[in-house]
Amino acid sequence: MKFKDMSIKISSNTRLAYIAMLIALSAVGSLIKIQGSIAFDSMPGFFAALFLGPVAGALVAGIGHFLSALTSGFPYTLPMHLIVAAEMALFAFIFGWVYRRSNGIIASIVATILNGPVAALVVVPTSIFFGLPFNGWPLFYLLLPTLTIASAANVILAYVVYKGINRRMIK
Repeated sequence: MKFKDMSIKISSNTRLAYIAMLIALSAVGSLIKIQGSIAFDSMPGFFAALFLGPVAGALVAGIGHFLSALTSGFPYTLPMHLIVAAEMALFAFIFGWVYRRSNGIIASIVATILNGPVAALVVVPTSIFFGLPFNGWPLFYLLLPTLTIASAANVILAYVVYKGINRRMIK
Protein backbone atom coordinates (compact mmCIF):
# COMPACT_ATOMS: atom_id res chain seq x y z
CA MET A 1 0.00 0.00 0.00
CA LYS A 2 1.95 2.98 -1.29
CA PHE A 3 0.81 6.55 -1.76
CA LYS A 4 3.07 6.92 -4.81
CA ASP A 5 0.71 4.96 -7.01
CA MET A 6 -2.34 6.22 -5.11
CA SER A 7 -3.39 2.66 -4.21
CA ILE A 8 -4.94 4.01 -1.01
CA LYS A 9 -8.26 5.60 -1.87
CA ILE A 10 -9.52 8.54 0.16
CA SER A 11 -12.96 10.11 0.03
CA SER A 12 -13.48 13.48 -1.59
CA ASN A 13 -14.36 14.97 1.81
CA THR A 14 -11.14 13.67 3.34
CA ARG A 15 -9.19 14.94 0.34
CA LEU A 16 -10.77 18.39 0.72
CA ALA A 17 -9.93 18.39 4.43
CA TYR A 18 -6.29 17.52 3.66
CA ILE A 19 -6.09 20.31 1.08
CA ALA A 20 -7.60 22.83 3.52
CA MET A 21 -5.19 21.74 6.25
CA LEU A 22 -2.21 22.06 3.90
CA ILE A 23 -3.34 25.53 2.79
CA ALA A 24 -3.52 26.47 6.48
CA LEU A 25 0.03 25.15 6.93
CA SER A 26 1.05 27.28 3.93
CA ALA A 27 -0.40 30.29 5.73
CA VAL A 28 1.72 29.48 8.79
CA GLY A 29 4.78 28.88 6.59
CA SER A 30 4.17 32.21 4.85
CA LEU A 31 4.89 33.92 8.16
CA ILE A 32 8.35 32.32 8.36
CA LYS A 33 10.12 34.80 6.08
CA ILE A 34 13.56 34.39 4.60
CA GLN A 35 13.62 37.52 2.41
CA GLY A 36 10.67 39.66 1.27
CA SER A 37 7.96 37.23 0.17
CA ILE A 38 10.36 34.27 0.09
CA ALA A 39 9.19 32.02 2.91
CA PHE A 40 8.37 28.45 3.92
CA ASP A 41 4.96 28.63 2.26
CA SER A 42 5.66 26.15 -0.55
CA MET A 43 6.59 23.12 1.56
CA PRO A 44 2.92 22.11 2.08
CA GLY A 45 2.31 22.52 -1.67
CA PHE A 46 5.23 20.27 -2.57
CA PHE A 47 4.08 17.77 0.06
CA ALA A 48 0.53 17.85 -1.35
CA ALA A 49 1.93 17.12 -4.82
CA LEU A 50 3.37 13.89 -3.44
CA PHE A 51 0.64 12.92 -0.99
CA LEU A 52 -2.52 13.96 -2.87
CA GLY A 53 -1.26 14.33 -6.42
CA PRO A 54 0.07 17.07 -8.72
CA VAL A 55 -3.22 18.99 -9.06
CA ALA A 56 -3.71 19.28 -5.29
CA GLY A 57 -0.07 20.30 -4.94
CA ALA A 58 -0.53 23.02 -7.55
CA LEU A 59 -3.57 24.39 -5.72
CA VAL A 60 -1.86 24.44 -2.32
CA ALA A 61 1.41 25.93 -3.67
CA GLY A 62 -0.32 28.67 -5.67
CA ILE A 63 -2.47 29.75 -2.74
CA GLY A 64 0.55 29.41 -0.44
CA HIS A 65 2.59 31.93 -2.43
CA PHE A 66 -0.34 34.31 -2.62
CA LEU A 67 -0.66 34.17 1.20
CA SER A 68 3.07 34.79 1.58
CA ALA A 69 2.92 37.80 -0.75
CA LEU A 70 -0.16 39.07 1.08
CA THR A 71 1.58 38.92 4.46
CA SER A 72 4.55 40.77 2.92
CA GLY A 73 2.40 43.53 1.42
CA PHE A 74 2.97 42.44 -2.21
CA PRO A 75 6.53 43.83 -2.41
CA TYR A 76 6.77 43.17 -6.17
CA THR A 77 3.20 44.34 -7.01
CA LEU A 78 0.02 42.29 -7.10
CA PRO A 79 0.25 41.35 -10.81
CA MET A 80 3.84 40.13 -10.37
CA HIS A 81 2.86 38.00 -7.38
CA LEU A 82 -0.08 36.52 -9.28
CA ILE A 83 2.39 35.40 -11.94
CA VAL A 84 4.69 33.97 -9.26
CA ALA A 85 1.71 32.16 -7.66
CA ALA A 86 0.91 30.62 -11.05
CA GLU A 87 4.58 29.64 -11.39
CA MET A 88 4.52 28.03 -7.95
CA ALA A 89 1.41 26.07 -8.90
CA LEU A 90 3.08 24.88 -12.10
CA PHE A 91 6.31 23.91 -10.31
CA ALA A 92 4.47 21.92 -7.63
CA PHE A 93 2.50 20.15 -10.35
CA ILE A 94 5.71 19.29 -12.22
CA PHE A 95 7.31 18.08 -8.96
CA GLY A 96 4.44 15.66 -8.34
CA TRP A 97 4.37 14.57 -11.98
CA VAL A 98 8.13 13.92 -12.15
CA TYR A 99 8.04 12.06 -8.82
CA ARG A 100 5.37 9.69 -10.11
CA ARG A 101 7.48 8.94 -13.21
CA SER A 102 10.96 8.74 -11.68
CA ASN A 103 12.02 9.14 -8.05
CA GLY A 104 12.24 11.65 -5.24
CA ILE A 105 15.82 12.73 -5.87
CA ILE A 106 15.24 13.60 -9.52
CA ALA A 107 11.92 15.29 -8.69
CA SER A 108 13.56 17.30 -5.89
CA ILE A 109 16.39 18.47 -8.16
CA VAL A 110 13.92 19.46 -10.90
CA ALA A 111 11.69 21.34 -8.45
CA THR A 112 14.63 23.16 -6.84
CA ILE A 113 15.96 24.27 -10.23
CA LEU A 114 12.50 25.38 -11.39
CA ASN A 115 11.62 27.20 -8.20
CA GLY A 116 15.11 28.68 -7.81
CA PRO A 117 17.07 29.74 -10.92
CA VAL A 118 14.18 29.41 -13.40
CA ALA A 119 11.78 31.40 -11.20
CA ALA A 120 14.45 34.08 -10.70
CA LEU A 121 15.02 34.17 -14.46
CA VAL A 122 11.29 34.72 -15.14
CA VAL A 123 11.49 37.75 -12.83
CA VAL A 124 13.86 39.54 -15.23
CA PRO A 125 11.43 40.35 -18.09
CA THR A 126 8.38 40.39 -15.81
CA SER A 127 9.85 42.99 -13.46
CA ILE A 128 10.86 45.17 -16.42
CA PHE A 129 7.37 44.82 -17.96
CA PHE A 130 5.71 45.92 -14.71
CA GLY A 131 8.20 48.78 -14.30
CA LEU A 132 9.45 47.83 -10.86
CA PRO A 133 11.98 50.33 -9.53
CA PHE A 134 14.47 47.51 -8.87
CA ASN A 135 14.17 45.23 -11.89
CA GLY A 136 15.90 43.10 -14.48
CA TRP A 137 19.23 41.42 -13.88
CA PRO A 138 20.00 43.17 -10.56
CA LEU A 139 16.76 41.70 -9.16
CA PHE A 140 17.72 38.28 -10.57
CA TYR A 141 21.10 38.35 -8.82
CA LEU A 142 19.49 39.50 -5.58
CA LEU A 143 16.87 36.73 -5.59
CA LEU A 144 18.88 33.82 -7.02
CA PRO A 145 20.84 32.62 -3.97
CA THR A 146 18.06 33.08 -1.41
CA LEU A 147 15.35 31.68 -3.67
CA THR A 148 17.42 28.62 -4.57
CA ILE A 149 18.29 27.85 -0.95
CA ALA A 150 14.69 28.37 0.17
CA SER A 151 13.47 26.18 -2.70
CA ALA A 152 15.81 23.38 -1.77
CA ALA A 153 14.75 23.62 1.88
CA ASN A 154 11.02 23.58 1.04
CA VAL A 155 11.32 20.72 -1.47
CA ILE A 156 13.62 18.52 0.63
CA LEU A 157 11.52 19.05 3.76
CA ALA A 158 8.35 18.11 1.84
CA TYR A 159 10.02 14.97 0.47
CA VAL A 160 11.39 13.90 3.87
CA VAL A 161 8.02 14.40 5.58
CA TYR A 162 6.25 12.50 2.80
CA LYS A 163 8.69 9.58 3.04
CA GLY A 164 8.30 9.53 6.83
CA ILE A 165 4.52 9.47 6.61
CA ASN A 166 4.60 6.93 3.78
CA ARG A 167 6.78 4.59 5.87
CA ARG A 168 4.41 4.85 8.84
CA MET A 169 1.36 4.14 6.68
CA ILE A 170 2.91 1.01 5.14
CA LYS A 171 3.72 -0.59 8.52
